[in-house]
Amino acid sequence: MRQAPVDPERFGWQVRVYYEDTDAAGIVYYANYLRFMERARAEWLRHIGWDQTRLKDRHGVLFAVRRAELRYLHPARLDDVLVVTSDVEKTSRTSIDFSQRVARTQDVVVCCRGTINVACIDAERMRPTRIPDALIQAMANTC
Repeated sequence: MRQAPVDPERFGWQVRVYYEDTDAAGIVYYANYLRFMERARAEWLRHIGWDQTRLKDRHGVLFAVRRAELRYLHPARLDDVLVVTSDVEKTSRTSIDFSQRVARTQDVVVCCRGTINVACIDAERMRPTRIPDALIQAMANTC
């Protein structure tokens, strides 16, 4: 199986398509692309030295999806290996816009593209709050 070219400037997370990810036609069910993207963003956080538990425990914040826009381009099928990329497009005091794509590694065909906006929220009050400065710094050092 040929691997997708790796861009050292871009974070990518791999996932294999299992039976549970597919619909009756044997292709990835459309909502599962959102799951793959969510996991890739969580792994991106780990990649830059953070994780969701640390954000909540040390800084009292969580991230919640505010907006998601997806374009489905080509089907992914059972046993395909996919790479999900997560690029920070824009940040504000309280949110991050990600550009994400899901591509098959065997032929580098992009199956789905998405723009996801996540808001930083106070874990207790469930209200928007500022992204911790330390996380902003970590993003600046790696993005």
